Amino acid sequence: MHTAAYVGTLDREGALLAAAAEAAGCDAEVPTCPGWRVRDLLRHTGTVHRWATAFVAEGHTGPRPGVRPPGLDGAPLVAWFREGHGRLVDTLAGAAPDVRCWHFLPAPSPLAFWARRQAHETTVHRLDAESAAGSGPSGTSTNIGVEFAVDGIDELLCAFHARPKSAVRTAEPRTLRVRATDAPGAVWTVRLSARPPVTERDDAGDADCELSGPAAELYPALWNRRPFPEVTGDTSLAALWRERSAVT
Repeated sequence: MHTAAYVGTLDREGALLAAAAEAAGCDAEVPTCPGWRVRDLLRHTGTVHRWATAFVAEGHTGPRPGVRPPGLDGAPLVAWFREGHGRLVDTLAGAAPDVRCWHFLPAPSPLAFWARRQAHETTVHRLDAESAAGSGPSGTSTNIGVEFAVDGIDELLCAFHARPKSAVRTAEPRTLRVRATDAPGAVWTVRLSARPPVTERDDAGDADCELSGPAAELYPALWNRRPFPEVTGDTSLAALWRERSAVT
């Protein structure tokens, strides 16, 4: 996907998130994020948006702590979220393609990284807001395109869980396969061990467990926002993913 496509997705998903949060109300529980209410979701995502904006807009070349969320609630909090989301969209859309700034996952460029990361960050949290509003994902009604869902799965498996901090590990070597059934070639083989997972974009060799389904269902499932569409083989590896794959 091109940077402009990510920015367009970010724009749409942030608007949907705000609308769902407004419909649910800030005191509503977020079923997909146990312990959170909608105000927590808005504060978190709005803070991340401002944190990301600062890297691109101000050209910071090293990591920086996130900004402190405000004590706002209700309509003022929703307005604060919308303002920060809009600023992020405008910053990414107007940035020079060769802008230099810090980023924390492999990418063709810093701008490509931030556009991709914030598009997926916001999409996953849009699903959270919809779950609070009682319109959570069901089947293919997540309104996530196949290409974007495949891209999000790839980012999660090949980038996030390639980092040393990934806790998805096993005492003995095991193999987990992930397969998007509606996207030709969208298959990943995740080799688990006592070290960080190693993911290959193929279906070579046998797997101890396979997680499969349409990309738009598999994507939120791997982010632990819905059940896995289909699990075959050793279900303990699916349970391990549920227990250990949270990204921080």
